[in-house]
Amino acid sequence: MTYRFFTPVPPKAATGRTAEVYQQSRDDFLGPLPTFQVLSAVPEVLAATWSLLREALLAGDTSRVERELVAAAVSRANRCQFCVDAHVLLLHALGEHGLAEVVARGGTPSDPRYAELVRWAQASRSPRAADWSSAYAPEVTGTLLAFHFVNRIVSALLDPDLLPGGLQRSPLVRSVGGRLYARAARERKEPGRSLPLLDAGSTPPPAWAGDSPVGVAYASLRSAATRGGDLLGDVARQTVTATVRWEDGRFPARPADWAVDLVRDVPGRDRIGTRIALLAAFAPSAVSVGDVALWRLSHPADADLVALVAYGAMTATDHVAQALASAHLQEGHRA
Repeated sequence: MTYRFFTPVPPKAATGRTAEVYQQSRDDFLGPLPTFQVLSAVPEVLAATWSLLREALLAGDTSRVERELVAAAVSRANRCQFCVDAHVLLLHALGEHGLAEVVARGGTPSDPRYAELVRWAQASRSPRAADWSSAYAPEVTGTLLAFHFVNRIVSALLDPDLLPGGLQRSPLVRSVGGRLYARAARERKEPGRSLPLLDAGSTPPPAWAGDSPVGVAYASLRSAATRGGDLLGDVARQTVTATVRWEDGRFPARPADWAVDLVRDVPGRDRIGTRIALLAAFAPSAVSVGDVALWRLSHPADADLVALVAYGAMTATDHVAQALASAHLQEGHRA
């Protein structure tokens, strides 16, 4: 597993809130994975990402198998092979070996409920076109939103192979690896443990989450990641937001050319930043070494690159979440 544009500080050297996140991830998950390490340049985004993932995917009594299935299905919809592979392995860890291999092949589960979960999760890539909403518990919905964000971070900032040479795509390696993590995957996690890591904020939790800790974590991540937009001017931010709305998750056929066309009317100082944010939202693996080199001419810090990518990723993620807000409002009017 390698990082695409920089190497974060190793876990042993972590301090403060970053060290606390790493310790919780060791206790409750699989240790400080590269997904979290690459976010360590912006500790508030790191902490909120971990909190949403923990409270949605790991904590509470909602079926962990269903949540892992949603994580894998969203990851496939977003073309994040790294995350698909990771959650196939975790389905093996939960003892769902047959289901894991169906997911690995991109097939449809035979169980109708699982099949519907996969359909629902994949439809969220283009929520407006799919008239998408959610009838699922906050933990399941939160897992879906967590991986819309995480998929984009991973695809932009990490290489796609979980193990050297893509070994994780071998059924034998997946099965054996799953058994190694079985105990950690099956232990129940108490909700709310991650919330003290978050910044105190005034942003209220979304209505779809009720009083679940998932809502607090999502609101914190949205607030922290959106602040990356401060690196861009008003026209640039408006371009990113408007594009996310009208494109509605459509994959650009030629991402590099697509992004060039979209930023022509953005002020020159913001064009490369707008391009990276747009690619992070739609085709994050297309962010190139050349893009990053141009951005670093005016923003040399790793933290600025991570914050910009997080801004693009969250703009796309919150487009999905807004479909939930609209549906909840309509239900309120009907009631």
